[in-house]
Amino acid sequence: MSQRQRLPRLHSKGDEPVDDVTWRKSRRSNDQGGECVEVAVLAEVVGVRDSKDPDGPKLLLAPGSFRALLTDLKRQ
Repeated sequence: MSQRQRLPRLHSKGDEPVDDVTWRKSRRSNDQGGECVEVAVLAEVVGVRDSKDPDGPKLLLAPGSFRALLTDLKRQ
């Protein structure tokens, strides 16, 4: 059985904890309960979280990986 490892406390560019940064949702999102994510720009990564579970896990991606993910999603 594997255990989850806790990520170190990450900070935004202004040295704010991840929980204190501004998370943004797409303008195309609505409140109809769809699969929406929010993003936040941090010091060295882009944070991604589920908009329906803001206190849940957050995915942290390098900027280049985030751009590659967006490019791939746009192709689908």
